[in-house]
Amino acid sequence: MTRPAFHLAIPVDDLTAARRFYGEVLGCPQGRDSDTWVDWDLAGHQVVTHLAPGRRGDAATNPVDGQGVPVPHFGLVLPVPDFHALADRLRAAGTEFVIEPYVRFEGQPGEQWTMFLRDPAGNALEFKAMADPSRLFAR
Repeated sequence: MTRPAFHLAIPVDDLTAARRFYGEVLGCPQGRDSDTWVDWDLAGHQVVTHLAPGRRGDAATNPVDGQGVPVPHFGLVLPVPDFHALADRLRAAGTEFVIEPYVRFEGQPGEQWTMFLRDPAGNALEFKAMADPSRLFAR
């Protein structure tokens, strides 16, 4: 069964910075674009950065496993080797993490590697890798 791709549109205040971050740092192929938006292929999902100048408030946080997780956020669930390759790529690019890569819920059904960061516009992203991918929705 083929899974449908999701579509997510997010605000950014600088398309040049968005192009650098999503295209160069994350390595997302660019799709269509205009003067006010850019489509990105995030592992087969369509993320669109829309130019929306102006300051937005900081995101709220929610305590999860002793960490202040930014809300809202979005990201991908990756295979473990891909998670570590992305973490290395982000470190090499000088990315400042909101939550450094670490193992969350260790020894529990939802054990996972996770990391949080923000794009240049302040949008929060989470990338994670499940110790057992079949337990993604485990309770």
